[in-house]
Amino acid sequence: MSELKCCGWCVGDPLYQAYHDNEWGVPVYDDKTLFEFLVLETFQAGLSWITILRKRENFRAAFDDFDCKKIAEYPEEKIQELLLDAGIIRNKLKVRATITNAQAFMKLQEEFGSFSNYIWGFVDHKPLKNEVLNYKEAPATTDISDKLSKDLKKRGFKFVGSTVIYAHMQATGMVNDHQIDCFRYKEV
Repeated sequence: MSELKCCGWCVGDPLYQAYHDNEWGVPVYDDKTLFEFLVLETFQAGLSWITILRKRENFRAAFDDFDCKKIAEYPEEKIQELLLDAGIIRNKLKVRATITNAQAFMKLQEEFGSFSNYIWGFVDHKPLKNEVLNYKEAPATTDISDKLSKDLKKRGFKFVGSTVIYAHMQATGMVNDHQIDCFRYKEV
């Protein structure tokens, strides 16, 4: 795929390229995958996304394959185990936030039938398509990510600032921020 034009942010790293080519910006409606990205995005706050991608399989193993029901019930000994796991980001606040977010996630599932119904409602259940000429010009936040962030916080979520939420929207295809000359722009 190297002969195809793609977004500048993924060039030069095979893991980044594979993520860009196969996942980033593809609409996700599956609650399990949406929760996985939410967890990963919260851990990414203040770090680079490539750092998280390199640890993704470790996160998957450490957090029971992102099973929100299991995570919501983690006892203190599991939290301490996670804080000793060098394979993930060992940030106490983010680990504890993941448990809080799992609990809040399940409440939203109960209220809306699925987390997908809730979150996609902010974009009328269809992806927004931006016209980004250069990835550096893509917004870090939008009015929608501001509203979504505020609503998630009101519902008890942690580490869900507008920038984190906009990155989640990009990753899960709620918004297409591929550069318009990227081969994935029209595909997603």
